[in-house]
Amino acid sequence: MSMSNPRHCRLQLPGLLMICGSLLMAGCANRSALSDSTGRADLPAKPVLITAALIAEQRSARQQRGGDDLAALRSAPSAYTLGPGDLLAISVYKNADLTMSVPAAAPGAVADEQNAAAQQGFLLNAAGAIQFPLVGELVLQGLTVAQARTLLTERLAKYLQRPSVKLHVQAFRSQRIYVDGEVKQPGVQAINDLPMTVTEAINRAGGITAAGDQSQLWLLRDGRRYHIDLPLLVQHGEDPNRLLLRSGDVLRVTALDESKVFVSGEVVTPKALLMHSGRLSLNEAIGEAGGINPLSGDARRVFVVRRRQDTIELYQLDARDTGALALAESFELAPRDLVFIDATGLAHWHRTLSLIIPGALTSAVSAGKQ
Repeated sequence: MSMSNPRHCRLQLPGLLMICGSLLMAGCANRSALSDSTGRADLPAKPVLITAALIAEQRSARQQRGGDDLAALRSAPSAYTLGPGDLLAISVYKNADLTMSVPAAAPGAVADEQNAAAQQGFLLNAAGAIQFPLVGELVLQGLTVAQARTLLTERLAKYLQRPSVKLHVQAFRSQRIYVDGEVKQPGVQAINDLPMTVTEAINRAGGITAAGDQSQLWLLRDGRRYHIDLPLLVQHGEDPNRLLLRSGDVLRVTALDESKVFVSGEVVTPKALLMHSGRLSLNEAIGEAGGINPLSGDARRVFVVRRRQDTIELYQLDARDTGALALAESFELAPRDLVFIDATGLAHWHRTLSLIIPGALTSAVSAGKQ
């Protein structure tokens, strides 16, 4: 059919608009399908509605899970036990030939482990034993200092009359932890005769830096991760000094940047937000982003996308409902959450129309001039 007749163009434009309208409706249906279909197999088919019951359930589960996790870290302080690598200073009263100790460091000087090992002393070997005159090999691994002193005294009593033994650890080397992340002095720390608690480990590492998140501490032990929230512990009246570390533990202080929440979609100012002491509510996140855009935002479709290892959880809030503000204030976000405000159907239609119509009209006008 020839396109030289303008009448043909006038007849085709309404048809073109009808086709565009059909395409727009189909596109809107697909684009607004966060709760229906996302093309991602790991996304839930339907979002979980944010209700008072859901908030109460999540709060209870979070408290129970946190209590169960930290229960494994709570224990009463115990005396230091000897192990391979520890360097002992031992002296026997009136028996100088049985005495071997490490000379004291000069005032103001700190002897490192290598210097201590190079000096005289009784070093526990890989089997946790020492070689002591008269007694021979003496296994001390797993014993406290008091128990080791008693055992050595009993063995020497076979050769000496009422021996008086002094024994102490000159260099603690058998038990270590590692502190990493946002602390001033990350690295290996030796466990000594003082209980190695979470706060003690942080203090020895120079404290948490300004970029560190006190609510996001992670302890790795035997392949399992434990989450430690220091402000929350204090808020609940629990002493962090009750959380004891043991040899082989790795304590990491997460950076604040790793605990961001992202707000996108139909808000006034989409942005990434830092959590406040590990806390940020849905209401605070939307408020800090300027609120829902009154011209294009769909208050019925406020979504929270949360990743849980290999799965994704999807929550939805209808901000028009009575009490929605209270629900949004009580719904706590998690690090790396995405808050997404969907656009209204009219906004979707207008945006798609603005993309399609200019090109379509240009094509029609060009064809009409031929």
